[in-house]
Amino acid sequence: MFDSTMLNSASGTTGHVSHTELSLGSTFFRVFKRSFDIMVSIALLPGLLGAILVLLVLNPFLNQGSIFFVQKRMGRGCKSFQAIKFRSMRKVTKITRSADDPLELDRITPLGHFLRKSRLDELPQILNVLMGDMSLIGPRPDFIDHAEEYLQTIPGYRERHMVRPGISGLAQTELGYIEGTTATRRKVQADLYYITHRGFGLEMWIFWRTLSVVARRAGA
Repeated sequence: MFDSTMLNSASGTTGHVSHTELSLGSTFFRVFKRSFDIMVSIALLPGLLGAILVLLVLNPFLNQGSIFFVQKRMGRGCKSFQAIKFRSMRKVTKITRSADDPLELDRITPLGHFLRKSRLDELPQILNVLMGDMSLIGPRPDFIDHAEEYLQTIPGYRERHMVRPGISGLAQTELGYIEGTTATRRKVQADLYYITHRGFGLEMWIFWRTLSVVARRAGA
């Protein structure tokens, strides 16, 4: 039902998209989406607990340090929130990577590599969903320092924050891992396409594609 080439149709409008052109969906869709988010997140809580118990055993050998990684990210309305993940990289005192620097692959631990490939590192974000900061599906939230820079440099970046950010999203399933300003411009196009066209059909497509990525261990 979706062809990634459709994103090209959004490229000419990015930066010239008004709030009236973006669709937040019907009231019924928004209520259903939030209810679905809560039900699925509650259903995943036992899996989250099981993963925590396994990591308590494995972390001392393959991923020394804390189980969780909490990072300030930009959410709906460009407001910050604390995103929760399973830690997959060696801890540093301060993040110095700029918006255009590549991912620090040397910091990814052996267990962290598996967590990222399987997308299991994102599982704790169901807690963010339950708290109302995130949705299961929506634009992926960026690290707050990078996001504030993108607000100034990428047209349309502010508008992508009209909805709750998601654990997975159209940009992630169709474009893959995004890093750097140039790639983020394409991500914004995908996010605006999602917001403009979001509904039950597109939502289920992204959900299915996400399951496919997890099954194939095609994460970053």
